[in-house]
Amino acid sequence: MNFWDHNFSGAGYKYGTAPNAFIAAEAHRLARGSRVLVPGDGEGRNGVWLAQQGHDVTAVDYSQVGLDKARALAAQRGVTLHTELADLTEWEAPAQLFDALALVFVHLPTAIRAQVHQRLLQALKPGGLVLIEAFTPKQLHLRSGGPKDVAMLYTLDLLRADFAAETRELMSLECETHLDEGPGHQGPAHVVRGVWQKC
Repeated sequence: MNFWDHNFSGAGYKYGTAPNAFIAAEAHRLARGSRVLVPGDGEGRNGVWLAQQGHDVTAVDYSQVGLDKARALAAQRGVTLHTELADLTEWEAPAQLFDALALVFVHLPTAIRAQVHQRLLQALKPGGLVLIEAFTPKQLHLRSGGPKDVAMLYTLDLLRADFAAETRELMSLECETHLDEGPGHQGPAHVVRGVWQKC
């Protein structure tokens, strides 16, 4: 059993069933019926919520346990969620298929982060949106979740370096927030948030 299967194997939903607050706040940018890719969606809280808003959502995750829970949540909410079991470090995203990309706390090792981000960008149509929230290095001293390896934490400058060549920045910030996302994300947190549009 891999780390994420183990993480999601308990009763209930590790990060809750409500959407990430940043994604919910910024989803107004998406045209109704958008095709949305949600890599690393885990147990499906963001993908299912986006499907409830009328979008055509594909969730990709490395955990079969998480995807099973995501499909169960989608069925409970009466929506369709397309799922694909894949390791993002190896997954070949279809070219220019999606209108938006939602990346929520998807932390990747330094050696492959930029490469994966570039492949995910290739899945977006021109004009497509990237919505992202991630933990910053200041999260290391907090107990509300996230990797405990500073190399896997993100800064605004790092994300700009990954996305700037092919996108224009619509909004971004690093800030403190309070997470209330199931038992896995509770309490004060330090995050980076941004919205980019593919050129």
